[in-house]
Amino acid sequence: MRIDLNADAGESFGPWTLGADEALCQTVTSISIACGFHAGDPMVLRETLRLARRAGVSVGAHPSFPDRQGFGRRKMHISARELEAMVLYQVSAVAGMAHAEGLPLRHVKPHGALFHLVMHDDDAADGFVRAAAATDQGRCLVGHGGSALERAAARAGIRFVREAYMDRHYEADGSLTSRERPDALITDPSHAAAQAMNIVVHGRIRVRDRSRELSVQAETLCVHSDTPGAPEIARAVRAALEGAGVQVAAF
Repeated sequence: MRIDLNADAGESFGPWTLGADEALCQTVTSISIACGFHAGDPMVLRETLRLARRAGVSVGAHPSFPDRQGFGRRKMHISARELEAMVLYQVSAVAGMAHAEGLPLRHVKPHGALFHLVMHDDDAADGFVRAAAATDQGRCLVGHGGSALERAAARAGIRFVREAYMDRHYEADGSLTSRERPDALITDPSHAAAQAMNIVVHGRIRVRDRSRELSVQAETLCVHSDTPGAPEIARAVRAALEGAGVQVAAF
């Protein structure tokens, strides 16, 4: 058994720090870096890439809607053509900076409300895939299994990496619990480790109300850098997985 552990990163801005990127890079095997639309700035992006290089962590781009105030978590109504240009702009910026730092950009993963849009809307997903692969057909796309994005990736012949979450609850329909609920996040490292083990070893995940378990396949597990205690969660998950003989490595 093998699994990648990923975290969102590079979400600070100017003098404001968000997320314990340095601590997370000591544990995870890949990071998805903010492109400046929901968070991050050129200096933060460059420093995050250098941090990843020192830690030997694989890097990807984390494009979003242009929504700093809402941290990219508010839905926007835009055309598929505009979405494609918006994503291409962001991915190109991160890819160019990564190249300057001697790093390949391995994957692209949508953020927040954009993530939810391309998981359900086929036209938006097609535009996202075209943008993500425009400058490098070898990049992976990361998202939910069985989603519109996975179908779009298959149509384009692009590798799709199925993701699950160690720090989020799930509903009975397989969707993530809304962040508007107080119990949306898993902040107890032991609970997160148990969920990760269930996903990786058994291919199952227990829903928030514990009424049932869902079947799930994942090649990567995500912890959000703004989840309270994210580094402790990542360490607990990695220790549990490696203790069970699971290889933790970038996809």
